[in-house]
Amino acid sequence: MTTNQVITVGHSPDPDDAFMFYALAHDKIDTKGLHFRHQLEDIETLNRRALKGELEVSAVSIHAYAHILDKYALLSSGCSMGDKFGPMIVSSKPLTPADLASITVAIPGTMTTAYLTFRLLMASLGHPEPPKHEVVPFDQIIPNVASGKYEAGLIIHEGQLTFKNDGLQLVVDLGVWWMQQTGLPLPLGGNVIRRDLGPDLIRRVSGLVKQSISYGLDHRKEALTYALTYARDMDRALADKFVKMYVNDWTLDYGARGREAVKRLLDEAHKAGIIPKPVDVVFVD
Repeated sequence: MTTNQVITVGHSPDPDDAFMFYALAHDKIDTKGLHFRHQLEDIETLNRRALKGELEVSAVSIHAYAHILDKYALLSSGCSMGDKFGPMIVSSKPLTPADLASITVAIPGTMTTAYLTFRLLMASLGHPEPPKHEVVPFDQIIPNVASGKYEAGLIIHEGQLTFKNDGLQLVVDLGVWWMQQTGLPLPLGGNVIRRDLGPDLIRRVSGLVKQSISYGLDHRKEALTYALTYARDMDRALADKFVKMYVNDWTLDYGARGREAVKRLLDEAHKAGIIPKPVDVVFVD
């Protein structure tokens, strides 16, 4: 068995990812000689790094996964699933989804699942071409919409719970829209592992990631205390609500329905011409 090997794990500096990786970051579980180095970066940066195969393990958008199949496999644990909720488009004045075709929308990145789902929404409204957009750091979208720089913004992470504090209003919840269209939850992100690590190491790391998630769920109070250090504009109660949204049974394992949701999302994206070829989704169990 390989010992003293360092595995670099990329994930977002957000309460849900912090909660998920708490046990690995603080040596709460026996890693049997593996050492994990945590690289915290926003999800679009992680998506772009995954395109280059830079990190051994990384959180990525499910959209990005469609473009890195040659380098990475999808772990069966670590999913962020929007179950009747998800990324939102918000504005400072009343807008309908159809209005989005004629304005520039601030988005957190073109490789995010949020943007993929936005494109699917617009295609369903008869606008298959990419909507007008500008990429803005995810934590700057709400203030830029509130200031009037953009008429609307596509928000992810905790902004889904706090946007009303800035006087903004909901145009569409893409997780709700997706559920109405398909009857399925919206798979937003997952953890991937580089294929060149080999099957034995991949299985070991996969098991440890699942153990870390289980530890957080079983020791919620201490894991949440750690996650709070990454909570922007949230008290403990709101951070707890946010973590419950995205770290739960779905996160331990996609399950049959979650796997169906991933396949359906990527199939619909291919049919809409958003991703270039069909995706054969394979999970590491």
